[in-house]
Amino acid sequence: MIEYIKGMDISSLDEVERLGAKYYDKGERKDLIEILKSYGTNYIRLRLWNDPKTPDGKPYGAGNTDYETTLRMAKRVKASGLGFLLDFHYSDFWADPGKQRKPKAWADYGADELEKAVYEFTKEKMNGFINEGAVPDMVQVGNEVTNGLLWPEGQVPNYANIARFISAGIRAVKETCPSAKIMIHLDNGGNNELYKKWFDEYINVNKGEDFDIIGMSYYPFWHGTLEDLEYNMNDIAKRFGKELVIAEVSMGFTTEDYAEYEKLSPENRKGMATKPALCEKVPFPMTKEGQCDFMKAFLKVIENVPENKGRGFFYWEAGWLPVAGSGWATDEALAYIKEKGPCGNEWANQALFDYDGNALPALEVIREYKPR
Repeated sequence: MIEYIKGMDISSLDEVERLGAKYYDKGERKDLIEILKSYGTNYIRLRLWNDPKTPDGKPYGAGNTDYETTLRMAKRVKASGLGFLLDFHYSDFWADPGKQRKPKAWADYGADELEKAVYEFTKEKMNGFINEGAVPDMVQVGNEVTNGLLWPEGQVPNYANIARFISAGIRAVKETCPSAKIMIHLDNGGNNELYKKWFDEYINVNKGEDFDIIGMSYYPFWHGTLEDLEYNMNDIAKRFGKELVIAEVSMGFTTEDYAEYEKLSPENRKGMATKPALCEKVPFPMTKEGQCDFMKAFLKVIENVPENKGRGFFYWEAGWLPVAGSGWATDEALAYIKEKGPCGNEWANQALFDYDGNALPALEVIREYKPR
């Protein structure tokens, strides 16, 4: 059994610090990782993109988490004594259920070449982290692979190729770092039918490589009620016998705008992901108190999973402050993904720090929670 995880995804940290972000606990400026550790955090999750920049080197933004950037942060995590989850996206930019673009270098690859590329890329980067003293304790092979990865070859309903590609990554992790726990991660944590179908296809139909943890995203404004999450976690824990970790979760602490911090013109601001209509779906107010109450109820759901298979969570982008220059995409990224803007930060009101970088009370809820 893995230790109970009180984890944080802080993948944008390198970028926001460079742009001037500062963090405070009770008025005293401190290092973000130091603050999180003091509030009970024992794991950090960092994403890895293949090549998040243009051919002439202009960054795509959103932390620009290429190997060198992620390695810098990973060394800090390991030096702090915290666990390290490495999150392979197998894409040059965001990979989620709505987009799973092949990296530019793999754009013309077919299924056989993609399987080989996943194996070789995973092995190369794992060896890089290991040789640099930043050994991952846990590895996520693909990010929110609900609809597959490396489209179109690995897109649902082609579960056979999905299993091939993920299995290639898993083999590379096992060969380079046998001690690392391996996670497969889907979104939509309240959708039981989705999880039953996906993992039945991977485990039973296509005989994918074995793994340790089912990772789930749960955002209360997108992924159903906490009751939906509880039902799904309870069912899949029994059905598939894996330990469960909420790989991504967050909850807003305010609906106040942060335009003055971003210093963008109105037409260039993405604005909050949690639009008013979404806020209405959540039975907790988007206040500091509401964020605390949500976390208490959410932690209870994990605790109630049968056979103690609910093993914790990672709060997504806990320190992504709305500093000028840090957003979900740059103009170069928009050109690459063929989407229109605007850009800016759409997550700042869901962090665990206010817009000025002050630690919020929900961190105390996390510190005080005593798992079974």
